[in-house]
Amino acid sequence: MPDVTQTQTEAVVDATAAPSAADGHKEQGKPRSLWGDAWFDLRHRPMFWISSILLLILLIVAAFPGLFTGANPSDGDLTNHFLTKPELGHFFQADWFGYDGQGRSIYARVVYGTRASIMVGVGVTAAVTLVGGLLGMLAGYFGGWLDSVISRVTDIFFGIPFLLGAMVVLNSFTDRKVYVVILALAFLGWTSICRVMRASVITAKQADYVTAARALGAGTPRILFRHVLPNALAPTIVVATIALGGYISAEATLSFLGLGLGEPTISWGIDIAQGSQDIRDNPHALLFPAGMLSLTVFAFIMLGDAVRDALDPKLR
Repeated sequence: MPDVTQTQTEAVVDATAAPSAADGHKEQGKPRSLWGDAWFDLRHRPMFWISSILLLILLIVAAFPGLFTGANPSDGDLTNHFLTKPELGHFFQADWFGYDGQGRSIYARVVYGTRASIMVGVGVTAAVTLVGGLLGMLAGYFGGWLDSVISRVTDIFFGIPFLLGAMVVLNSFTDRKVYVVILALAFLGWTSICRVMRASVITAKQADYVTAARALGAGTPRILFRHVLPNALAPTIVVATIALGGYISAEATLSFLGLGLGEPTISWGIDIAQGSQDIRDNPHALLFPAGMLSLTVFAFIMLGDAVRDALDPKLR
């Protein structure tokens, strides 16, 4: 016969250990916030890490171009380096990507051109997110005549072709610096963010926690920035992240057409325009800056897709 005392003791031990395991499981599976859940999902996405590493490298190159090349991107030597072919074995040296028609190092210009493109992309994205997000939040929360006015103004700007409108605006400036291009693109690019934020705020303000905060006497600024904005910001971040690559591409397009950044500013768009003149005989003058532009836009789009999938529960 089995030992009754031993059996009872084992039962007590099992019963004592069972809650501990359950508590451990509960601790591991405790509910997370939207942002915590999104970060947990992003950490398991290879696309997020690949795009983040690429963008981190690009940011370092833009901030410290001198670490990657000792060549001056504006110095040319027509005697020795007129459209010299690339020396692909000379890593990080001036002749790695060859030389352009003015004898300037293509590699040095690609490195230094990163700064202007990143500055334009980040600057425009920050401006349109601030302006469009604020207008969309006011329109969605207050509604009424304010919503009607902001929505009609948004429709007017939304009806203007983006690149065509930017060309018209920039054509009125003779000295087109980086900040001028940022203001011109932001002037026309805030409409999408405004619409997305408005729709998100309309949904968020109907939630029970907003009603409870209003019933407890919370003021409008507190409700907007403490309760509505954090829960309506996710779609805006997704759209802004994806659009950032588009703004970099728009700057390169305008510079290619001669209406964006101009000399002496170093830009991938300017180099693409100059390299296209010799594409048959010297395609490297076009392919390297164009490839760097494509890689940058691709990295931002990848990051935006990863953030979108993480923040949208329907896509998991």
